[in-house]
Amino acid sequence: MLSFVLRRIGVSILILIAASFLMYTLVALAKDPLEDLYASNSPNRDALIAQRIAWLNLDQPIPVRWFNWLLGAARCVIPFGGCDLGVTIQNQPVTIVLARAMGATLQLVTASTILAIVLGVLVGIVSALRQYSAIDYSFTFASFLFYSLPSFVMGVLLKVFFALGFNDWLDSPVFTWPWIIALSLVSGVFWQAIIGGPRQRRLIVFAASVVTSGAMLYGMSVTAWFLNPSLGPILTPLLIAAFAAGMVLIIAGPRARYAWRTAGVTAIVLIAAYFVLQPFLKSFNGWGVLALFVAAALVGAAAGWFLGEYDKGQAIRIGVLSGLLGMGVIVLDQFMQNWNSYVNNPKVNGRPIATIGSQTPNLQGDWWIQSIDTFTHLLLPTISLMLISFAAYTRYARGGMLETLNQDYIRTARAKGLPERTVVVRHAFRNSLIPITTIVAADVGALIGGAIITERIFAFSGMGALFNQGLQHADPNPVMAYFVVIAVFAITFNFLADLAYSAIDPRVRVK
Repeated sequence: MLSFVLRRIGVSILILIAASFLMYTLVALAKDPLEDLYASNSPNRDALIAQRIAWLNLDQPIPVRWFNWLLGAARCVIPFGGCDLGVTIQNQPVTIVLARAMGATLQLVTASTILAIVLGVLVGIVSALRQYSAIDYSFTFASFLFYSLPSFVMGVLLKVFFALGFNDWLDSPVFTWPWIIALSLVSGVFWQAIIGGPRQRRLIVFAASVVTSGAMLYGMSVTAWFLNPSLGPILTPLLIAAFAAGMVLIIAGPRARYAWRTAGVTAIVLIAAYFVLQPFLKSFNGWGVLALFVAAALVGAAAGWFLGEYDKGQAIRIGVLSGLLGMGVIVLDQFMQNWNSYVNNPKVNGRPIATIGSQTPNLQGDWWIQSIDTFTHLLLPTISLMLISFAAYTRYARGGMLETLNQDYIRTARAKGLPERTVVVRHAFRNSLIPITTIVAADVGALIGGAIITERIFAFSGMGALFNQGLQHADPNPVMAYFVVIAVFAITFNFLADLAYSAIDPRVRVK
């Protein structure tokens, strides 16, 4: 393993050096960075030209300039080495510009990547388990529809129909009876298709979903819930308990008593914490909320350790996931309690879903208000990027799961009488993750590079904008900074994918 890691690192360094030379040379030859000054009528044009030549070292040959840049970039991997990626055409340090652009891009792509992976894998697995059913065809149609839509079309549609429509609807957030009936029927059709089974069970699920959805939509309309949302002291404990029960059913099955005890203890502690923390949550900041999630995970891990009996590892996983999801419900309720204050802020003016930028200028408020503002600005671009990547994960997950379900060891597991949940979760799901691991490694590197079109539509100054501006002005240093970040991320995640293969499938060995 050690020799493999060292060889991969050495080859990666050589690839980076060679590729950086090609990229630097192409950018330097693409356009003259003094072109705008040659066309200028400024009286001090000659002084500006001389100044830019000194900033960018344009009086040196391209290989020499690249080598000097490489020496400065090499110091970035040395602690306290003084990272130097040069300056931009406006004499700004590239490290400062790069840090700002990376922060915006990471905000933009992190949530979309996680959502695309989680939802895509879940939908792909459901499609595989319901092969050639109505739900399979529906998911297939939706995934290909989203994948075929250009990103600029997706962005415009989200702006017009989601942001502007929702902001206008908030003036009077009431569901009319035709909408209540239509949405309830859609909910009923969706859930009966997901759960499946005999016709009688489908009809029961359909009826229960229609009645429940209709009652919820009517209650939200009557109480104007969207103007002052909250889960409250009833829904919050119920959701915490539901998430804990869901983790038991998915991971261990309904007959695992130790799992029920672990999840039950974790849920009880979190429900008690919900009522205890209510007077203090308003004063928490980001670090305080992070500490709450860590504490919830530790509570779940402790419950799994002491109550896990013969399968402590599985019990700990159930406890940790139950704790994290339960704390997520508590934090979500606090965000919802602050929603009304955010919407009525003079800077927001009752239109919370933003269409441009990453934050509301000069918005005053505590950490909760600022976080809601970040969420409303990231919502549309996150959905846009997520839907584009969603199709690939869905199709790969479906194909991988179908291939795995047809393997001999799956038939053997079923022949031995193992429950279908155990066959799918423990045997089929893990082995179907190998193709997903491959495309995740490639997709993360691409997304870190920024979505140039999406950033342009939603006015985000991220990595894509940095790369585009560098090319337009024939400014090699920002382009090279962009290249280094993308190359390092791509090589790192492909390397991690190679290591993950052996962890996912014991038959794969890294040599």
